Amino acid sequence: MKVGTTCVGLRNLLQGLSFSVKYYSKHNHLQTVCLYSKIKHQKCHILDCSGGTCTHWTGPPRSIVPWRFFSCKQEGTKIPAKRKQNTSITTSEHLYKDLLKSERENWNDISKGYKAMTKRIKEKLEELHNKYMFNSGSPRIRFGQNVYFEENGCIFLSKADDDEGNVDVLFSTEDLGFSDAFIQRIRISPDQKYMAISLKSDNCEEATCVIMKLGHFPAVEEVIPSVFSFEWATNDVLYYTSQKNLKCQNVFMTTFTNQKHTELVYTEQDARFFVDIYCTKDRRFLTINSNSKTTSEVWLVDCRHPFKLPALVQARTKGLIYHIEHRNDELYILTTYGEPAEYKLMKAPVASSGMENWQLVYALEKKTKLVDLEMFSDHCIMFLKNAGHLYLNVISFVSHSVQSIKLPTWACEFELESHPEHTTSTCYFQLTSPVHPPKRFAYSFKENNLIEQAVQEVPIITNCHTTRLLAKSKDETSVPITVFHNMNSKELHRKPLLVHVYGAYGIDLNMSFKEEKRMLIEEGWILAYCHVRGGGELGLSWHKDGCQQNKLKGLHDLKACIMLLHELGFSQPKYTALAAASAGGVLAGALCNADPELIRAVVLQAPFVDVLNTMMKTHLPLTIEEQEEWGNPLADEKCMKYIKSYCPYQNIKTQCYPSVFITAYENDQRIPLAGVLGYVQKLRKAVLDHASDTSKKGNWIPSIILDIQANGSHCDSSWEDSLNEVARHLAFLNKELEVRHLQQDTKSCK
Repeated sequence: MKVGTTCVGLRNLLQGLSFSVKYYSKHNHLQTVCLYSKIKHQKCHILDCSGGTCTHWTGPPRSIVPWRFFSCKQEGTKIPAKRKQNTSITTSEHLYKDLLKSERENWNDISKGYKAMTKRIKEKLEELHNKYMFNSGSPRIRFGQNVYFEENGCIFLSKADDDEGNVDVLFSTEDLGFSDAFIQRIRISPDQKYMAISLKSDNCEEATCVIMKLGHFPAVEEVIPSVFSFEWATNDVLYYTSQKNLKCQNVFMTTFTNQKHTELVYTEQDARFFVDIYCTKDRRFLTINSNSKTTSEVWLVDCRHPFKLPALVQARTKGLIYHIEHRNDELYILTTYGEPAEYKLMKAPVASSGMENWQLVYALEKKTKLVDLEMFSDHCIMFLKNAGHLYLNVISFVSHSVQSIKLPTWACEFELESHPEHTTSTCYFQLTSPVHPPKRFAYSFKENNLIEQAVQEVPIITNCHTTRLLAKSKDETSVPITVFHNMNSKELHRKPLLVHVYGAYGIDLNMSFKEEKRMLIEEGWILAYCHVRGGGELGLSWHKDGCQQNKLKGLHDLKACIMLLHELGFSQPKYTALAAASAGGVLAGALCNADPELIRAVVLQAPFVDVLNTMMKTHLPLTIEEQEEWGNPLADEKCMKYIKSYCPYQNIKTQCYPSVFITAYENDQRIPLAGVLGYVQKLRKAVLDHASDTSKKGNWIPSIILDIQANGSHCDSSWEDSLNEVARHLAFLNKELEVRHLQQDTKSCK
């Protein structure tokens, strides 16, 4: 159960994996088409497909996908034709198209200067990718003696005791005619006769669900378009949610009996709420979860009687978040109910599930972040963050005890593996950091201890030092910073520093392994992750203290973090760069306006930089539900003034700015391209006006670069597109920070 500020699905679902497509096979330009139109509804025999590797990705389940959160890039549709763009720069579709064309021509000219360095960086990243990621293998789902796994767009079945490597091919995207799609999610029916698969392409927002009938000759049974989440209630009854215009508000039930039928079972009327489906670990209930960013409501579907009407657990109460698991006829409820308003584990009888009957099982310590929770027959494991360190809390329902286990200090992220059988005696998970490839661990309930799995081919690097700092913000609040640097580096004040920030939606900074981070450490860079308010690193209160009327606190936190880094000798302003994406663009852009002298360069990916204008447009699909994060400027003049006080676009002024490189996506409905275009035009004008006012020989003029991608989008890009983007960003940073041959005292982290 992955926990966030808002809720859409559990992280590790009962019978499936969420496969990320970050590293699937390279493919040609994708056309913007719906996958449903490409799938022929007929029996198709699966023959053969080539092998490969696919990484395991799990988005922030149990939280509504933060639409302006970059670590899960998801894309929308193209900006509709004949829609007037309400910015001071682009006032009509004609001007918008001219500006788009002009920016592309400008980038084509500028990119020539980065070509050689971009090529060198790409080669290095590909080498590191092959070295680290392809050694990790694909995640497995085990049902008894059957093991299911996905590689390179194919789903395979093997036997657990088969040492000869024999596998059956159950599904192949290429053989079914949609090789430009990737497998997003898999759910296998309890009797393993059916398999439901969601497929998604880079340029289509909605996923398509393909139901396969398994057997000697697996064949397509049904295709359902525009599906977000789905779960099997029984062997032949599937529940699913439909997605339209970035929203999920309807739940359907479809049967695969002799008399097939589909019916609507639930509709959400409130535009602020998003609906998804989850199956409890013991397969006793399906939960229909309707959640806004601050409030939850859950309905139960009895898997023994899937045609009965869903039963309400607890009516929605403003500010009350809760998620449901089940064990021994009791509901286990992860909730913010009671004081303090942080997550607690409670329980109640199924027949009396109202919150007046909720009994406390376990409460988290102050400033502790609950990252994940996994239920087993006699135990529950909580994955926690506290003061930057990772912990396991193992709760025994038999002995009523709690054991706390501190995990290795280098670890920054958990990745919980799938455990379809809740009676298993071992919990498997992986630990990682931005510079450490995933390493597998297991907790044994029988042995009551942590087990490090077999040593992998790629060892944990020993020359990279991890430092955890606390910066004092403007109001004296301590703000955590995680710093990585090469222990062999000398004169750290002369090394390039890359600072990362996000600070929104209660979502932690993404600190999973990235090849480019490892490469930067090897080349002598310092990496810093600023866990500012608005994010979720210190629990729900940390998010609350940085949203709506508290957004400026995140800016103050970021400034304090960078100043502390410089004071402690980690680089200096002229060698410092800032990286942010999506909603992280708010704080990054605000810092550029308020304290541009702290940094030399900024890299922004699909940045949210026009907060005020966006939140004034209620016709956009996400504006209403995001009012709980940013406020409602249309209804509250005080809110309007507050947003205007920090909004990056609104506060651009004639001054010296750092150089800025922005990657935006033409097919991005979550971050409208018009807002990014307007921001870039206004920022360029301010930079040029300042240069003309202070024209002196040798004056440095910052570069303001916009790279608009026709492919890729806010949440999904192919490996090829991602590789190109990262290489361009790093080439830009190397040039702006004048990073050439680093000092000879730096040795590679081997």
